Amino acid sequence: MGETVPMPPPVHTPLDGADALCLLGVRELQALYARRELSPVAVAQAALKRAHEIQPRFNAFALIDDESALRAARASEQRWAAGQPLSPIDGVPTTLKEIVQIAGWPVRYGSHAVSAAPCTVDAPSVQRLRAAGAVFLGITTTPEFGWKALTDSPLRGITRNPWRPSATPGGSSGGAAVAAACGAGVLHLGTDGGGSIRIPSAFTGIAGLKPSYGRVAASPPSAFGTVAHIGPMARRASDLAAMLDAMSGRDLRDWTQGPQPAGGIVLREAVFAGARIGYWTRPAVGHVDAGVAARVDEAVRRIADAGATIEPVALPGDHDLLELFHRHWFSGAANRIRSFDANTRGACDPGLIEIAAAGRALDAPQLVDAQVRRAEFGAAMDALLERFDFLVSPAVGITAFEAGREWPATSDVRRWTEWAGFSFPINLSQQPACSVPCGFDAGGLPVGLQIVGARQADAAVLSAAAAFEQLCR
Repeated sequence: MGETVPMPPPVHTPLDGADALCLLGVRELQALYARRELSPVAVAQAALKRAHEIQPRFNAFALIDDESALRAARASEQRWAAGQPLSPIDGVPTTLKEIVQIAGWPVRYGSHAVSAAPCTVDAPSVQRLRAAGAVFLGITTTPEFGWKALTDSPLRGITRNPWRPSATPGGSSGGAAVAAACGAGVLHLGTDGGGSIRIPSAFTGIAGLKPSYGRVAASPPSAFGTVAHIGPMARRASDLAAMLDAMSGRDLRDWTQGPQPAGGIVLREAVFAGARIGYWTRPAVGHVDAGVAARVDEAVRRIADAGATIEPVALPGDHDLLELFHRHWFSGAANRIRSFDANTRGACDPGLIEIAAAGRALDAPQLVDAQVRRAEFGAAMDALLERFDFLVSPAVGITAFEAGREWPATSDVRRWTEWAGFSFPINLSQQPACSVPCGFDAGGLPVGLQIVGARQADAAVLSAAAAFEQLCR
């Protein structure tokens, strides 16, 4: 790691113009609510105002529901006044991605193919957040069925990056990332099948966690299978922890979930002192921009200075992970649109149709082979994380590029997966992985540091993310 000079943050940030109430996190709100110094209603009003302010420029929302949010905030205000909050996130403004079911709201997955009729039940994650008293502001945008790591869709149009509106925020949880970066809500539900939480978190300068698979229940099951995870996005790691705590738990509707670890998410201090950390610098596919490498090198030096031992590491095995992921992802796309007629397919994103066609071309032995090779890679990753407390890497090897494109105009790649080589391998192996901001490139765009831990070590990963935030202050 050569010596580099940290890039100063840009003069203007996505939080410019936001009400001070929009900058508060869960712990601050909890304390103020408990002392009756602040009302959930006032906080909801500020968050809703911010959501409406940013929507015309960045298109982060598929729906904003002022009436429902304020009704929930008034109920929360009464609970806090009685000293009976439902949880630490009671009264906290929250957004939900347009890819999970939400009772009373239409969830259309960014697609003309899905009915505009309201859902009748909550997904498990939404149900748990609602039961914890979260105030739902609205629904955030996604590409059609969450198929790519950008956020634009035939139904909702293009979502833009608040650091540079001509650039993409990444995806597929791009609307959630933009809302978080701009202060339109504190907690944001995202999904991640190949980097869809971590990529937009890195591109917009926020924090986002892909939890261990099954930590958050999913129902109905994702068409993309067990590479798809549900997790939290926010501006700070402590808020991720509070949201994950509220969403986690067993739900019998999710057969793939399995038993859950006992206890909640508790953040530890001094997590880097004596830690063994593997530094992963070569993605499964693609390259790393010099500006990204410099910022991540700088971040790793700070972690080493905090007492960690750093060792270079490569991913285990000799599998072609891109081809392996494509077999899972493309067959999932074929599964998702298999019942569509010709007219419906014609209204879909052409890229989705292309990968679905590739998925349909796979035969049964190829799909079974993909499952076997995935199991081999996952076991090797489990063994690697017996040697190390954490792996660290760039969250993405590049920074945000032109909105409305699947890959940068200057690149010769032909699928988003080819620049997402630090993210999709961890979906195959199902470990928790968090993107946390670690600076800016020379053009003023955010860079993310990825922290990966052993399966079910979500609290440790979030502790490391929170500790890194402290190192950057």
